[in-house]
This record gives sequence, C-alpha cells and structure tokens, in this order.
Amino acid sequence: MKALIIVDLQNDFLPGGALPVPHGDEVIPVANELQRHFELVLATKDWHPPDHGSFAANHPGKKPGDRIILNGIDQILWPVHCVQNTRGAEFAPSFDTSRIAHVFHKGIERNIDSYSTFFDNAHRRHTGLAHYLKERSIKDIYLLGLALDYCVKDSALDARQLGLNTHVILDGCRGIDLEPGDIDRALDEMKRVGAVLLQSSDLRDKS
Repeated sequence: MKALIIVDLQNDFLPGGALPVPHGDEVIPVANELQRHFELVLATKDWHPPDHGSFAANHPGKKPGDRIILNGIDQILWPVHCVQNTRGAEFAPSFDTSRIAHVFHKGIERNIDSYSTFFDNAHRRHTGLAHYLKERSIKDIYLLGLALDYCVKDSALDARQLGLNTHVILDGCRGIDLEPGDIDRALDEMKRVGAVLLQSSDLRDKS
C-alpha cells in the first residue's frame, strides 16, 4: 500500500493568512483530486502554542526573517501563525478532508520548531508518523503541500533517512523562496537523497 501525505494546507499558509506561501491555494485542487488514487491519505498540521519560540513576536527587538539559536538549533523567526485552536490553524475550507485517515500535529513544543512531518528540527521527538507507517508496512509515500522548501523538503529528507520510497508531487507544492534560490536548492537536496520528483499527471496516467 502507498500513502499520500498532505502537508499543512492550513489557512495561515494561504493567501490572506499570517504566513502566506505564494500561490499556495493552487495546490488544493491537486490535493483534492489525487486522494482518490490512494488507499491511505494522511495530513499534517503546524500546531503551535502562542508562546512558540519561532515567532518573532516572542523575541523583543526581532522581526520575521531574523535568525536566532533556539534550543541549540539555528532558527528563522516567523510571523505568529498556526496557533493551536485558531482559524489560522484550520485546514483550508476548500480542502477535502473526508478521506483523511489521520492528522499528525507538529511544532507543538514551545522551544523547538518542526518542519518535518516525522521529527522536530533537532530529531529529538517524533510526530508518530513513522510508527504509523511502519505498523501498516507502508514503504511508499507521496508528499504534497506547503511549503516546498521547508516542510515538504524536510519531510522528504527524513523519509529517505527512514528508508521510505519517497515521491514529491511538484504541482501539488508551492515554496516560499525566502532567500532567492531556496526552492531550487530544496529540489536538488531531495533529488540527491533519492526522492523521486514527479507531477500529478504521472500518477493519474498510471491509474
């Protein structure tokens, strides 16, 4: 069995949100359409406490885009986003969640961020996703969502480290490109570790 993992299709990452990924809303139709091609569909949410250490607002004198050391890890500071139990943390209204078997939350610890769907940024705590897949003998995963150069990329790198056959559906992703070239570097990193980059049409053609 193969699993589709849909990363962070939340209001705050869409146009008009607190941390909008450019054209992030364009991935929702891809996510909705592809779900019927998979027996197992999973999703993730950024799920931060209000005092999360990645929020620039929690560091006087700092602004989004600045860097600090948080719990021994280099950390980019972001606007306040995806705070637990707020509208910004909810899935986009047009995102079809009816087939989602389980939602994994990340970024829940105050003093460490978590881009990857598998681990926090220090690889000290896991989200439960790796165990969930292992229990079901799932070796093939397909990733799409937001943002390509952060959460999708880190998820793909961790998945390969875990020995999973990892596919990234490019037209189901959009990136931030905070630093020019970040998206291209993310694509190179994923290819270098053996992730397969493909388009949603490649999956539809095989069905």
